Amino acid sequence: MLSESPYKDAPKVRLVLDNLNTHVVASLYKVFLAVKARGLVRRLEFHYTPVYGSWFNVAEISISVLFKQCIGRCMPDLVLLNCEIGVWVKWYNSQCRVVKWQFTTDDARIKLHKLYPVF
Repeated sequence: MLSESPYKDAPKVRLVLDNLNTHVVASLYKVFLAVKARGLVRRLEFHYTPVYGSWFNVAEISISVLFKQCIGRCMPDLVLLNCEIGVWVKWYNSQCRVVKWQFTTDDARIKLHKLYPVF
């Protein structure tokens, strides 16, 4: 819960979410009493990824790896956080990892036909 988290003193918590149907303010009102839900809503700022943003999967994976390998603990200050992330990014980039895309352009033209022009 936010009141017990490392963000308990933050006036605003920004959340980056995909467009799953439960990632909406109404879900808070289903789980919490209205007073508690309203308090959470005032502190949360929702940012949604694009609906057709499969490239975000790569970003989500990278952020998850960053969290697990580097910043999954409390940092006493922003300077240390930036330093840790800088060192980790340099190491991570040296690993030359690749992403094997399995969703082809032909697949996209079928599934996302409204977004692709017909030639």
